[in-house]
Amino acid sequence: MTTQPVRFWHRGRVVDVGGVHPTRSVLDWLREDARCTGTKEGCNEGDCGACTVVIGELAAPGTPGAVGGLRLQSVNACIQFVPTLHGKALFTVEDLKEIQASALHPVQQAMVECHGSQCGFCTPGFVMSMWSAYEHHQAAGTQPTRQQMADELSGNLCRCTGYRPILDAGQRMFDLPAARLDTAPVVAALQSLQAQAALEYAGARGSGEQADKLLAPTSLAELAALRVAHPQATLLAGSTDIGLWVNKQFRELGTILYLGNVEALKVIEVRRDAAGEALYIGAGASLEEAWQALAARAPSLTDVWLRFASPPIRHAGTMGGNVANGSPIGDSPPVLMALDAEIELRLGERVRRMPLPAFYIDYMKNRLEPGEFVQGLSIPAAAFERQVRAYKISKRFDCDISALCGGFAIELDGDTVRSVRLAFGGMAATVKRAAGAEAALVGQPWTEASVEAAQAALVQDFKPLTDMRASAAYRMQVAQNLLQRFWLETRTADPLPAAATSVFSVMPHAAV
Repeated sequence: MTTQPVRFWHRGRVVDVGGVHPTRSVLDWLREDARCTGTKEGCNEGDCGACTVVIGELAAPGTPGAVGGLRLQSVNACIQFVPTLHGKALFTVEDLKEIQASALHPVQQAMVECHGSQCGFCTPGFVMSMWSAYEHHQAAGTQPTRQQMADELSGNLCRCTGYRPILDAGQRMFDLPAARLDTAPVVAALQSLQAQAALEYAGARGSGEQADKLLAPTSLAELAALRVAHPQATLLAGSTDIGLWVNKQFRELGTILYLGNVEALKVIEVRRDAAGEALYIGAGASLEEAWQALAARAPSLTDVWLRFASPPIRHAGTMGGNVANGSPIGDSPPVLMALDAEIELRLGERVRRMPLPAFYIDYMKNRLEPGEFVQGLSIPAAAFERQVRAYKISKRFDCDISALCGGFAIELDGDTVRSVRLAFGGMAATVKRAAGAEAALVGQPWTEASVEAAQAALVQDFKPLTDMRASAAYRMQVAQNLLQRFWLETRTADPLPAAATSVFSVMPHAAV
């Protein structure tokens, strides 16, 4: 790879950016360098949505959800680094004037007509989330329901309007004369950038300082070789965790290996081997696409999918990163453990697999060897034949970190429990299965008495901590209650359909 500037489409042309530090955020570059101050800084941690922008990438023919040859995804500019824009298109609220030069864009006009803005600070972020939804639905010839629009906007917070007028605008914008993005020049520009070599970028924070590097390979083989050569480098995928390391902890990352350009890491497909058929999710697949694939096979996971962070976070973050990060309150591992997932690790040319529970050793510690990285996740097809449920408990319904998350799966032989998986996040130093509770159920009738025995066993399985999100007593009580709920939803006497949603499936702000 050769050192080169970051090149991407912005404001109607390809721009070259060099000299900025590899961890300079897209938000800071927009406001301070490009002087595009429509994008706002609120939380600076990907939570409030005030900095929402839309990233465009080339889409292969036939890609579901593509808009005129582009994949358009809303992301939080505050936690995205400038070099990750290489070969992509960046759209901000300023671009809407170019799309509809003679008047306000329908998104903006609808916000005016429905009084969707008061103080206005959050408005540009809302407008960009709405614009992304507008382009996708216009391309598909559909119009979102009020609940769908609420889901689209779950990553944007407003302290003024109460959301009702914004949701009104989200429906009103489709009734106004259409104004669509002309994607042809963007696609042509990105195609010309695509032919360039993999990126090696270097930049210092100030004059006289040693420059840090960001290396962005485009193939698995190249990534594996670079990882062996730089075993201490920081692996960067969606930046939904690492962006906070920089913004909130002021950590220096040193050499960065960016995985976002390795298309082979993003594959989601059915694979067959000696062990049978399995759903394979590459470590670089976005959280949105990975959860969509899981929910397509187990519709009961839809509620947790929609409540996992927010659309901008799910568009940027990866399921492989969520698993590799190893947070005890990560929402993917409990569900994946309930589905008997295996994690695939690569070191150079060597590839090995292990059951996901075996991957975690202790708090934020795992079995990765120096130079090794997570390549993918494999979920056996047989796991989706069981009754599967997942429950997320958090203080705020949308866009919040879990106090507790449970992933459960059960297989019954008549009324007898043949097998069961009970995995919890937020109950220990790592996400783990409840071995004692599972043992109390296997071979027993699936009755309330058996559930009570499993609830009692949970006390031996876990010793939860008290922190800002919940007390130890609350966590234990809720975990026990979730087992009761799981039984109520899966008992043969009156089973709920697999696609049944949570009682919380209608978001509070969608009901106003």
